[in-house]
Amino acid sequence: MRTPTEPAAPRELRRHLGLFDAVVIGLGAMIGAGVFAALGPAAAAAGSGLLPGLALAAVVAYCNATSSARLAARYPRSGGTYVYGRERLGDFWGYLAGWGFVVGKTASCAAMALTVGSYVWPGQAHAVAVAAVVALTAVNYAGVRKAAWLTRLIVALVLAVLAAVVVASLTGGTAEPARLDIGADATVGGILQAAGLLFFAFAGYARVATLGEEVRDPERTIPRAIPLALGITLVTYAAVALAALAVLGPDRLAHTTAPLAEAVRAAGAPGLAPVVRTGAAVAALGSLLALILGVSRTTLAMARDRHLPPALAAVHPRFHVPHRAELAVGTVVAVLAATTDVRGAIGFSSFGVLVYYAVANASARPLTPAEGRPVRAVPAVGLIGCAVLAFALPLTSVVAGAAVMAAGAVAYGVRRAVT
Repeated sequence: MRTPTEPAAPRELRRHLGLFDAVVIGLGAMIGAGVFAALGPAAAAAGSGLLPGLALAAVVAYCNATSSARLAARYPRSGGTYVYGRERLGDFWGYLAGWGFVVGKTASCAAMALTVGSYVWPGQAHAVAVAAVVALTAVNYAGVRKAAWLTRLIVALVLAVLAAVVVASLTGGTAEPARLDIGADATVGGILQAAGLLFFAFAGYARVATLGEEVRDPERTIPRAIPLALGITLVTYAAVALAALAVLGPDRLAHTTAPLAEAVRAAGAPGLAPVVRTGAAVAALGSLLALILGVSRTTLAMARDRHLPPALAAVHPRFHVPHRAELAVGTVVAVLAATTDVRGAIGFSSFGVLVYYAVANASARPLTPAEGRPVRAVPAVGLIGCAVLAFALPLTSVVAGAAVMAAGAVAYGVRRAVT
């Protein structure tokens, strides 16, 4: 096996990322724009059951993260669950996971780019979105270390903004512990739907796994980086949710499109609202950067196996990145961001991500103790949790997601029939 210091082969990526950068990339993917916007829809679904919904999402995320970490240590290659499904369950299940990830997350990239545009310059949201995609694609093209450095700056700024929100909310004199009580409006269905909505705020830990071919000492680094990133994210989200609920209460939180900006205004710190909007724009940039990284690496893995055009499997001889995959992803996302508004039409992405992690948990179950098998209950709970949350999503999301996955299965069958 090639050591981390030896030159990378022409079709291989270079192992640049250590533990700190792996954790930061995970944080950049998870602590994104979702925390600035997802609390409102989750509160609308769960009411006063928002915090139990967050806890349930965290449990499912922990199981998924544990399964993904053990599999990434066993198969430290680009592609994440696409690779694990092929190795443990068979070609079809790996393909289905990869299909759901690439198609769904490409739409998510466009949606996140438009979110940047709507915060930075609402009147020219599409133009700003395209500029953001071009700029971040160029950063990724120049090498994963440059992307990691930019992610460090983004994560530091977003964490500082969220800390300011929590402090201002809890010290402004308007926070009331009674608003945290769980009332009769909290139903099991509402809590499950809220958990499904909030789960995706945690889903970025997969970005560490999809970059497995670029992590130094992946057998040790990835199993440490994923739970660290998830733990920091959980503490951050819990603090933000508690602060927002204590100030606004579930009803008011459910009816605002900018919950954190509303929270600081209600707490008597309206001057922080523009800072929160800036933080949301920067967080969206961080999510977009991590998404492009993840989608391009999964595209690379699928192209290597000819599920996508083989030309996309090329690795740049100087920068050691999947440059054609990155350019292809960037181009598609830029076109989508320029011509459509997919922010309200990506429910299938949520469904696809849960299918992706269901395959990851199913892939972890056959691991042996020598392969680092997690406690048996972990992948079982993760698999069941993914299935329950997927079908607890709004009906339109379930239908759209199922249709996209079915289209992928048909494409797989056609390809197998003609080859």
